[in-house]
Amino acid sequence: MNSTQTLYSPGGNPPSSSHSTHPSSLFPQINRCRTTRDLSQIHATLIKSGQMRDTLAAAELLRFCATSDLLHRDLDYARKIFTHMPRRNCFSWNTIIRGFSESEDNAIVAITLFHEMMMNEDEDSEPNRFTFPSLLKACAKTGRIGEGKQIHALAVKLGFSGDEFVMSNLVRMYVMCGLMSDACVLFYKNIIVRDMVLVNGGMRKRDGEVVIWNVMIDGYMRLGDCKAARMLFDQMRVRSVVTWNTMISGYCKNGCFKEAVEVFNEMKRVDLRLSYVTLVSVLPAVSRIGSLELGEWLHWYAERNRVEVDDVLGSALIDMYSKCGVVERAVEVFERLPRRNVITWSAMINGFAIHGLAGEAIECFSRMRKVGVKASDVAYINLLTACSHAGMVEEGRKYFSQMVNVDGLEPRIEHYGCMVDLLGRSGLLEEAEQFIHNMPIKPDDVIWKALLGACRMHGNVEMGKRVANILMDMVPQDSGAYVALSNMYASQGNWSEVSEMRLRMKEMDIRKDPGCSWIDIDGVLHEFLVEDDSHPRAKDINSKLVEISEKLRLAGYRPITTQVLLNLEEEDKENALHYHSEKIAVAFGLISTTPGKPLRVVKNLRICEDCHSSLKLISKVYERKITVRDRKRFHHFENGSCSCMDYW
Repeated sequence: MNSTQTLYSPGGNPPSSSHSTHPSSLFPQINRCRTTRDLSQIHATLIKSGQMRDTLAAAELLRFCATSDLLHRDLDYARKIFTHMPRRNCFSWNTIIRGFSESEDNAIVAITLFHEMMMNEDEDSEPNRFTFPSLLKACAKTGRIGEGKQIHALAVKLGFSGDEFVMSNLVRMYVMCGLMSDACVLFYKNIIVRDMVLVNGGMRKRDGEVVIWNVMIDGYMRLGDCKAARMLFDQMRVRSVVTWNTMISGYCKNGCFKEAVEVFNEMKRVDLRLSYVTLVSVLPAVSRIGSLELGEWLHWYAERNRVEVDDVLGSALIDMYSKCGVVERAVEVFERLPRRNVITWSAMINGFAIHGLAGEAIECFSRMRKVGVKASDVAYINLLTACSHAGMVEEGRKYFSQMVNVDGLEPRIEHYGCMVDLLGRSGLLEEAEQFIHNMPIKPDDVIWKALLGACRMHGNVEMGKRVANILMDMVPQDSGAYVALSNMYASQGNWSEVSEMRLRMKEMDIRKDPGCSWIDIDGVLHEFLVEDDSHPRAKDINSKLVEISEKLRLAGYRPITTQVLLNLEEEDKENALHYHSEKIAVAFGLISTTPGKPLRVVKNLRICEDCHSSLKLISKVYERKITVRDRKRFHHFENGSCSCMDYW
């Protein structure tokens, strides 16, 4: 066996001393390179000794530059080596094409190189089945569907289209270019119809089947067709970890957080080992539904199985703990991270912001700058949000100016939205409106909604009507403007205008989003709507609500009936207040947990003034700490007071 064979045989011995002058003796040194300088020294030695003419040596240098891990990859250097190679075979072409196809910025070069390869007249540089997967990956990344179809035709012509890796990359290319119909043709032709092949008198699955199914599921998720993705998922005979991860992340990207958690729980039941990607994929869903128990289990799993909590997973855990209502645990994760980048710092600033801890958010931002981490636009969004929730107008103005004039960041629409929200909440409505008119970019509906919400908060019906009309023209099918204006009329007792607004909504088939709250009890999510009596324990919940009402009355509670925006008798208004979704969720929590256990509720809308007042008293009467996350922020109720200090 020669030295080359020894080197490439599994478990082979190192080349003997008699072959020390052969380029293969330098291969271990190549793999130990840490910088381009190290590699260039070996390269120089090979050139000086004339060994660079050896195809094997040149190919190994090329492989290291083009396809090693991202820390050591140097495509410019690889291109120079490739250009000066005395002889390029198919392996060398495949190596350089693969290297560029995996590049985020220069994948298009892979297609150009393939054209050069096809123009080359050397017999041993003809493409093989390893050439096409990289090419198709480059077409998918760059959206070059025209070139992709030509490469598809060539693969068919050369007889490689039946190869499982070529086929899976063909399907992926059509998926990523948005041509699901073409992807479906390939999928059903090559997988459903011919998914079983005869091998030694028996039947077995094609090796690449799972990969292609995963690609198709990902394609449907990209298009937002979760139903089609789920149908394929349910039909799969064998699923890989990637399959489960694709379903979970796909549901999250499409806002189906409850479904993402349900799929994750299915994954746990089949006792499949969770990967790092699984944890990163499911944590955003856990954050959105506020399932602290599941989030804690995921954190425990990562630690027990020695999954590295790096900056990405660390940021996801910080976000999860923050949005599940325990910002102190988020701080623990943050302080234990071995490395922090601007994403982890931003996640921690946001955690403080949504809990109304503006001082801590500002301090965290200052720490970030002191350690030399440049603030991102997201970090500033979170910081301005913190200022808004605390009514810190001057600080907000200062940081907005600092972002532009010191850090040189161009404000995004979200930054302007934070400033409008900050000014509006503080009652500076005219300044907020003028700020919008002076913006260098066109305001979106979110900005106008922030001002409209402030108009409602401060009772400025005249400006509210003006802003609502702008929103009705901008997003005519969005219920927000109609409901807000109707509520402002109702708060003034102007029922004729309320009726007219509701009639207009009915004629346009515009429906208001119903109030919805959910609470996690022992890992099971319970969801409640306004006046919801569909729960299996509805009778017990209603009894508890009656008890709560009586106890609050004895404690001095008086219903804030102005929050009932319907033309009802006073008694009917009081009854309506008892059945807001967050009150139902809290009542269920009280009958489902042991005395003294904290309750955590998530609500899809902003908490109303009456519920806010009631929950303060409930926390005192029942001696419970109650945390409510509404659409904007957290409210921590304890012993009759709220962490927001009644400013929200």
